[in-house]
Amino acid sequence: MASLNKVFLMGNLTRDPELRYIPSGQAVCTLGLAVNTKYGSGADKKEEVLFIDVDVWGKTAENCAEYLKKGRPVLVEGRLKWRQWEKDGKKNSKIDLTAERVQFMPYGGGQGQEKTHSEDGPPPDGPPGDDEVPF
Repeated sequence: MASLNKVFLMGNLTRDPELRYIPSGQAVCTLGLAVNTKYGSGADKKEEVLFIDVDVWGKTAENCAEYLKKGRPVLVEGRLKWRQWEKDGKKNSKIDLTAERVQFMPYGGGQGQEKTHSEDGPPPDGPPGDDEVPF
């Protein structure tokens, strides 16, 4: 049986990245992403917003925490992950995205280049300027 779990989402960060380290020392950064979809036409035009948490690992996680902030647009490539937990006797579940690649998009009308970062990508040369994106 064939299967594929690959997702591309582009949206804006809903909060500043949250970086933490698991006991093994591996970095993990959680991003809150809002993805807007517009549909309909004329007076019936509507907008729907999807909120999803994105987990980014390793050096990519550290770079996201250093260079991204609330409101910044990003393109994320990854796979969906279903989580389950129990709290106060109630079962909960949620679908998250585990990122394989995060692309920082131009922000605020700047003319910066779009760059992609993954574990195999080159490290940044230094902090980004107002119109450039790291990596």
